Amino acid sequence: MADEQLLSLLGDLLRDARRAGADAADAVAVEGISLSAACRLGEPEKIERAEGSDIGLRVFVGQRQAIVSTADRARSSLDDLVARAVATAREVPDDSFCGLADPGQLADPIPLLDSCDPDEPLPATLIDRARRAEDTARAISGVTNSEGAEASWGQSRVSMAASNGFCNSYPVSSSQISVSVLAGDSSQGMERDYDYHAAVYATDLRSPEDIGHSAGQRVVRRLGARKMPTGRLPVIFDPRVSSGLIGHLAGAINGSAIARGTSFLKDQLGQRIFQPDINIVDDPHRRRGLRSKPCDGEGLANCRRVIVENGVLTSWILDLRSARQLGMTSTAHASRGTGGPPSPSVTNFFLQPGAVTVSELIGDIRAGFYVTELIGMGVNGVTGDYSRGAAGFWIENGEIVYPVHEMTIAGTLQEMFLHLSAANDLTFRSGVDAPTLRIDGMTIAGA
Repeated sequence: MADEQLLSLLGDLLRDARRAGADAADAVAVEGISLSAACRLGEPEKIERAEGSDIGLRVFVGQRQAIVSTADRARSSLDDLVARAVATAREVPDDSFCGLADPGQLADPIPLLDSCDPDEPLPATLIDRARRAEDTARAISGVTNSEGAEASWGQSRVSMAASNGFCNSYPVSSSQISVSVLAGDSSQGMERDYDYHAAVYATDLRSPEDIGHSAGQRVVRRLGARKMPTGRLPVIFDPRVSSGLIGHLAGAINGSAIARGTSFLKDQLGQRIFQPDINIVDDPHRRRGLRSKPCDGEGLANCRRVIVENGVLTSWILDLRSARQLGMTSTAHASRGTGGPPSPSVTNFFLQPGAVTVSELIGDIRAGFYVTELIGMGVNGVTGDYSRGAAGFWIENGEIVYPVHEMTIAGTLQEMFLHLSAANDLTFRSGVDAPTLRIDGMTIAGA
């Protein structure tokens, strides 16, 4: 459906909701297309295409709200959607913090972002990308089997209208290549590893050969892994896992957690929680960013924010509801789907690169652990306690010497943040990103 038609349909829903007794309302529509192809052992394994669309209507009756969604655009279904939403809102408890933005808070003008690749690839193109990635990985000496490779593309359009006057629609897209292979055998042990890359534009993807070569090299390096003794040593986090650390930060400064008092950082706003050379940014307008968007899910103008500046926590991540709970102003971080109310969420969230190379970061480590894989979910967002299974490589005298596995690393996020330092190798991979990171004094448990 064309933008104008879809926004007109949402406008009709809002009008009907007001006529049915709603004091205010907003509506969101998400239309999407996805295409994926997979190969294994050189042969196509699947080709899938999916198209879908959903509409979500949120209505307010006094201080009560309800959200109802549908994939059916028939007139009778939309009439029923309005009736159910208003009837439900009349039955739920009051929520003094819910409500739309004031008209003066709305984004105007809406920035144009380069967030959508208009070219849909042919299935044969995706099959070729997947096959080339897997063929390259399997050609690496020592690789013995494959779990397959996949190439995918997706495009969505997000449209929103509200009774406060907001109306906007914007497209997003992504392309991805991934491959996973195995090395070794039953006598020497087997290891699995992978590589992937995602980008808004297919032309920005690493080549399938580069991704496959990396996956093959990674898995072969893991053969002959050992377990190491327990101790307190420096831990290096490879960029594939370092992003998880700032992901934990994002969860801890989420306005919903702060309002509930369920975050280990709930009293740390304005306090130093990292070293002075650490800066962490959220940038919704990053060109071709995987999580870029021109406004937040409530229509507010968003912008680049330095969330941690010179080690100091400067801001929570707030939507309107959590901001009202805390007596603050929204930071325009609302995220919204069709089936639920807005909630706070980061966009392109990243730790800025440091001043040293990876070699310099590990150069003075006499004994330490370079982590490339984390296992399990042993992170407590209330207390900050951190304990995860890990695998990677052992460091001796500043050099990576051999693979290790079946290890555990433990600490508290409070102490980990305070003792964290960064290399200069930041690469944008997923929307939440960090360079190689070092944390001294973590507990390492193995044999």
